[in-house]
Amino acid sequence: MTNTLIDSNLPVLIAGGGIGGVAAALSLARLGYNVKVLEQAPQLGEIGAGIQLGPNAFAAFDALGIGELARGRAVYTEEMVMHDALDERLVGRIPTGQAFRERFGNPYAVIHRADIHNSLLEGAQALGNIETLTGTHIERVQQDGAIVTVYDQHGRAHQGQALIGADGVKSVVRQQYVGDPARVSGHVVYRAVVEKNDFPEDLRWNAASIWVGPNYHLVHYPLRGGEQYNVVVTFHSREQEEWGVREGSREEVQSYYRDCCPRAHQLIDMPKSWKRWATADRDPIGQWSFGRATLLGDAAHPTLQYIAQGACMALEDAVTLGEALKRCNHDWPQALQLYERSRIARTARVVLSAREMGRIFHAKGVERLVRNELWKNRPPQRFYDAMEWLYGWTVKNCLAQD
Repeated sequence: MTNTLIDSNLPVLIAGGGIGGVAAALSLARLGYNVKVLEQAPQLGEIGAGIQLGPNAFAAFDALGIGELARGRAVYTEEMVMHDALDERLVGRIPTGQAFRERFGNPYAVIHRADIHNSLLEGAQALGNIETLTGTHIERVQQDGAIVTVYDQHGRAHQGQALIGADGVKSVVRQQYVGDPARVSGHVVYRAVVEKNDFPEDLRWNAASIWVGPNYHLVHYPLRGGEQYNVVVTFHSREQEEWGVREGSREEVQSYYRDCCPRAHQLIDMPKSWKRWATADRDPIGQWSFGRATLLGDAAHPTLQYIAQGACMALEDAVTLGEALKRCNHDWPQALQLYERSRIARTARVVLSAREMGRIFHAKGVERLVRNELWKNRPPQRFYDAMEWLYGWTVKNCLAQD
């Protein structure tokens, strides 16, 4: 696949082979670029469990040419539903069936992270112009005109015509060019996947379900055709947290949910093993492109999980980057400025909205009562109107119009 506008023999370098990095590789390879992905892990893959996909994610999948692959691996929920974890009261219900699809042009679904990653990888491998180096941790970046050089932990130099820093919350690329600190939230997330036979029958709903309580919440939804269930619990930690992932302890989880109603409490008793994430985001920034280097996904706008948009934003970034290159006739500095201009306000709104939604989910005392009244008996159309800014994204409206 060639493009006469792409006159450099050098590849585009991508730091990071997670969802954002592979999506960016696919987006660029579809335009005819040779791509080199530098991934620090010994093999490509995704840790974690399930994630939720809004209609904007499916719009991105279609733009990347893997819509059918991803759709075949997703579970399509009938609704999003919120209950109060103290008294089991229904707080809000948002149908995600036909009316939702007609409004936003795509469904709402849940999926295993690995299934997204594999769909992207399959799309990328089919193109054949993507090279992947695992076990490669980048340490510094140097730019000289139209050449970007990345040095890894072995002292090797990798040259490219541009660099996409998709290297996550602890991004080396961001550290070099921005140098701002991560904002550790103090919120801890435990994630597990439970087999259907081990999951309570009275909670086997085809829904993205959340139980909200004082300083905590619980989430569950089906995966892989309903043969597994994703279970996520989040709480405000008593400890001084540092961003990171480690094995979890059932005893720690139990200690935070003593006032949780019995029905929701079943979710805590099931998992045989937990992964524990101490979460972090960063304050939004007004610049993330520097010459021929830019940031993408969590490296650009790490967000808390409260509106389920982290992976969706990375997918949008990848599509928007490709569209910016097309619009700017493959002039990298110009395209990166357009990409950045198209993404900064939107992704900042997601970061700030996620923080606020976390506060609403974890409301206590009178604030809890206000939250429950706020959404009680709200018709679906009003929920849809509130979601328009988020779920209405498409490849046709992704670029800034100024």
